[in-house]
Amino acid sequence: MLSRRSLPVVLAIMALVGMVHAEDRVQSELKFVAHNKAEKTAGVWVDGQYVGFVKELTGDKKIVLLPGKHEVLVRQAWYKDHIEQVILEPGQTSVVNIALVKDQHPTSREATGELKISATPSRAAVFVDNQFAGHVDEFDGVGKAMLLTPGRHSVRVALPGYLPFETVVDLRPHQKLKLQTDLVKGSITEAGSLVNQPVQ
Repeated sequence: MLSRRSLPVVLAIMALVGMVHAEDRVQSELKFVAHNKAEKTAGVWVDGQYVGFVKELTGDKKIVLLPGKHEVLVRQAWYKDHIEQVILEPGQTSVVNIALVKDQHPTSREATGELKISATPSRAAVFVDNQFAGHVDEFDGVGKAMLLTPGRHSVRVALPGYLPFETVVDLRPHQKLKLQTDLVKGSITEAGSLVNQPVQ
């Protein structure tokens, strides 16, 4: 039997549980369907904010949004951007079926500088000269590196929930350079915000 003193506590807990379930019914989930490695490792932006790469946006990293209209952008280096306007209904799951199309890009014989990037977490996105280039684990390890033209390049490593790492590298012809950093947990306001420029 519950005492009269414990009854308000039980009622408060029941009300709180009810509020959590009500919130679940109000919010909407966004899921992604990818068909190949390029699509699974592509970066995702929702309403201009970088949220991660496709294959990690499940489980505790799933995207839960308020109902309404949202812009979803999926971006991969050397592919055309996949942009989709989604209208989310309360308590419903919407699916974005990704279909990336290769973009025409000339291979530059002048890109003789080699840049390796090692960072924790390794799933962080890499931006070079304000262009999405891929994720850290694509540029770290044996046989993995980014080819760049000699000269100055701005590099940003960003992940939601962490402060972005930013630096400038100055590559000489045929130089091999490695960047190493550990991202620090912090505000995501500036981390991976979308730069409205197409991938070259």
